[in-house]
Amino acid sequence: MTIAIDLTDRVALVTGGTKGIGAAIADRLADAGATVVVCGRHEPEVGAHEFLACDVRDADQVASLVASVVDRHGRLDVAVNNAGGSPSVPAADASPRFSEAIIRLNLLAPLLVATAANAVMQGQSEGGVIVNVASVSGLRPSPGTAAYGAAKAGLLNLTQSLAVEWAPKVRVNAVSAGLVATPDSLDHYGGPEGLAAVAATVPLGRFGEPGEIADAVAYLASPLASYSSGANVVLHGGGEWPAFLRVEGS
Repeated sequence: MTIAIDLTDRVALVTGGTKGIGAAIADRLADAGATVVVCGRHEPEVGAHEFLACDVRDADQVASLVASVVDRHGRLDVAVNNAGGSPSVPAADASPRFSEAIIRLNLLAPLLVATAANAVMQGQSEGGVIVNVASVSGLRPSPGTAAYGAAKAGLLNLTQSLAVEWAPKVRVNAVSAGLVATPDSLDHYGGPEGLAAVAATVPLGRFGEPGEIADAVAYLASPLASYSSGANVVLHGGGEWPAFLRVEGS
């Protein structure tokens, strides 16, 4: 028997779906047969999917976004909270305004999108699925991105809480990504040499690819994951070497 992810006749929304991991997720859902709508603050010059402008930190814009998807396509079956991120700033140097903005983007925004999507999905006979793209920064210390790590930790707890509150109509899951190779990561780690040095710290010896995160999201969005809710799929190449093992003589 062939096992395949089939999202035919499903409508999916991917926040931050115009580049990087978000674009890979949008492509994978479309490959599986879904009608995909992506959103962001700025429309890309070239886009493979239907685009709607939205600042997901704004409740009114999020409500309008979800309403537009339903008006155009008649339903919403999958909502992927992918928009997020943070520059590296030591916590002692981060302004209150900066920290608040990071938490709004990485925690409050997914809650706003999930709540608006759930209101639609609860009225559909087949319900729906929400997938939150989290990070290993929410599972371990996150020096340099403390507010981001705290927000992602909160997103994992939110995933579990919403999975309980919104069952059985709506499944809510998370994917926690580790180091993933994107143009941004190339710049962040100082080019190919820096990227290779960091990749060597991963047990599997490399960064993940955006498509590998997308595969997990597509699985969770599909009927193959029909008994998965409140789960967190961790994709980090085996994690990180414990620091004490790198001490000379250990």
